[in-house]
This record gives sequence, C-alpha cells and structure tokens, in this order.
Amino acid sequence: MSPRRRRATVLAAATVLSAAAAPVASAAAPATSAAVSPARTTASELPDGLYGTADPKYDGVWRQSMALLALDGAKAVPARKAVDWLTGQQCADGSFAAYRAEPGKKCDPDDTPANINATALAVQALAAVGGRSDAVREGLEWLVSVQNEDGGWGFAPHADSDANSTSLVIGALHATGRNPAKTTAEGGDSPYDALLSFQLTCGSKGIEDAPGAQGAFAYQPDKKGRLAPNNDATAAAVLAALGEGALPEPPAEDAENTPVTPLKCASGADQESGKSVPGGRKAAAGAGAAHLAATLKENGGHFTSVAPGSSDEQPDYANTADAVVALAAGGHRDAAASSLSWLADNLGKWDKARKDPAAISSLMLASRATGGDPTELGGTDLLARLNRTGPKPAKMPEDDAAAKKDSGATIPIWAFVLIGLAVGAGFGILLSGRRKRQQP
Repeated sequence: MSPRRRRATVLAAATVLSAAAAPVASAAAPATSAAVSPARTTASELPDGLYGTADPKYDGVWRQSMALLALDGAKAVPARKAVDWLTGQQCADGSFAAYRAEPGKKCDPDDTPANINATALAVQALAAVGGRSDAVREGLEWLVSVQNEDGGWGFAPHADSDANSTSLVIGALHATGRNPAKTTAEGGDSPYDALLSFQLTCGSKGIEDAPGAQGAFAYQPDKKGRLAPNNDATAAAVLAALGEGALPEPPAEDAENTPVTPLKCASGADQESGKSVPGGRKAAAGAGAAHLAATLKENGGHFTSVAPGSSDEQPDYANTADAVVALAAGGHRDAAASSLSWLADNLGKWDKARKDPAAISSLMLASRATGGDPTELGGTDLLARLNRTGPKPAKMPEDDAAAKKDSGATIPIWAFVLIGLAVGAGFGILLSGRRKRQQP
C-alpha cells in the first residue's frame, strides 16, 4: 500500500477530481496537486515520531497509519510519540490531510486539503492502538458529514465516489463499531449501495469490453457510465463488502478453505441484466474474490502493472499483498496462501520492502491475515525492518511472551533466590535466639 501506486488508474479518472492527482495506493488515493502541495521536506527535517525517511508530502499520514496497524497486528505497542505524531496531524474539524509540515498551524484547505483516504485509515489505526477516542470520534464524524448522496466517498470531500475511498471508509466504520449499512446521507443510499455499484456484473456497461471480468470492481465509472476492471479497487472492495477493515481477524488454525465461486454469465438473449450480484454484498465479495484468484493464478500468483511512461509489465507487489488480505478474509485460504508464497519467494526483488514502512506493513498484514506470523515472511524479520524506519515500539511481542512465562507455574530463578534469602534469615534469627538463651 503506497500512495505512489495506481498512477495510471488515477490519471484515467482525473476528470472527476478538481486537481491533478498524484499517484495512489490500494486504497490510498490521489494526493494534492503540485500547485497546493506543501514544500518538499528533507529527511533531516522529519519529526522523529514519523515512520520512513522519504518525503512525506503525499503519504505521511498514510504510511504512519499503516505502520501503527501493522504493529498492532503483530501485538507490538507503538511508541507514544508515533501515535502523538499521527493525532497531531488531525485538523480541528476531524479530517486529516496527506501531510501537514506545520501541524501547529490551522488547517488551510488550499495548502493542506482534506483527504478522505488518509482520514479513513488514520481512524482505523488510532482505533486499533487505543487511547485516542476523541480523535477517532472526530475523524469518523467528519467522514460521515461529507458522505455523498449515493452512499460513497471520493478522494476529496464531495468528489465523485470511487471504490477505494468508499472501501476505506467502510473499514473505518467497522473499526469503530458503526454499521455501514445504516450510515447514510440524508435521503441517500448506504456505503454498501455505492460500493456494489462499482462491480462488473453480467449486465454492467463495459462488461462486453472485458470478457471474463464479471465479479471485478472498477475504480469509478467513466463519463458514459462504463466500468473497467481494476485489481486495486477489487481487492479493496472485496474486503469492504465483507464488512472488514485493514485488520480482519486471522483464521483459526483448523479453519477450512472456502473455494472461490466465479460469477457465471449467460450469453445472448439470456444475458443477465441485473445491476448487482444476486445474494447481496457477501455474494458480491465472493464474486470479486473469484476474479482476484483467477487473475493471480493466471500471472503465476501475482498481479502486474505498467508504470507511467513504460510499456513493460512489472510485478505489482503491493496490490498482490492487498489481494492476499482480501482473499484470506473471505476464507479463501488456498488462493491467499499461494500468493503469499509468491511474495515470500520474491521479497528480495521488491525494493520498497526494504525501507518503505507502508510496503513493509502491507506484507505484515498479509502474513497475519492468512494466519501466519505477522512479524516475518519467508524468513525475513519484517518487524525489525519496520522498527528501523521509525521509533522503537514501547513493547514488543516477545515482552508478552516473557511476562506469561514469568507468571506460569514454573518458579523463576529470582524467586528461588528470594526464598533462599528468607530461609537464611529465618535460620539466622533462630540461631541468634538460641545463643541468647544459652548465655549465662
């Protein structure tokens, strides 16, 4: 999950945004335009509570939120200054921008425009680590206040809804215990209504141009209402359609695999014309998962993408990690495990996985979602890598293990020492008393 992915997708959808979009991530979305972006920040100017050393102009809040989510998923307690940095980025109205170089100043919509995606992920992260209930509540209230009538959200307040932003807010609602199905703008639809409108069904406009794409989700419809399949949007939407956020519960060890079931479309006059998948949002999630699994399998377990200005396909590690989380959340363990294995085998080829906190965190979340160890993948200590990019956690997972060991039935060595001292002292007192009684 790095806001520099999906540049091609965002550029294709740029007509719906008021400013030129910067690259976005699986759910991270366009950043501000160059005309209103804050000045570039050098590594030496970065606050010590922030994860990562790259310029945070477009992804400061996003990568910090990802890091906190990954730490919580690994049962590590983030450093207080890391959480303080994130809450310090919040504006008075509850929103978050992509990054505020001077958080002490009042938020200026021209210099630091509110960002739906950053706000939604920050709400999830702060809800996960706990202790910041006011910031969580205010962030959620702001998100609800800018909900579109169709039930969804776009990257900016009141921008046309898209699958990624809507999915992120559904995750925020879930993380805070609020029912997305009952969260509606006045007289409008629910977030699930908006989300399912982006799915390619048998009768969707655009399905004829994408044979075999039924079940996939589009980022947004084009001006003619046509939908184009998008792996990034599909991974985000499948997770949201299940009612989940960025930290779905890992499966039980004995959980069985749920096979994927592709959406079948009839041909010719029998072609279905429904606007949504029969069976509701969970059936829609299943159809989306089947498309993810088929696409991943076709490419040897991973997605591919084409960088702007290039015609060469490259592995898309981040979206593959997102798809693993979505597939695992739906119980599709075999498909998720296959792609996680690909990520483990090719981890050394992904440069971002070395120092980028969002990339490292996405791998930790993928490992956790499948029931694996969230701190490592393929023998690589991901938690150690993440810790090198920011402040050391206040408590590490092994601290809990050590505490449990100390509180178990086995008496630790220090207890024997204390017992020995107490017994020795008792004998000393006894002998002293005897000597006194034996004195003439």
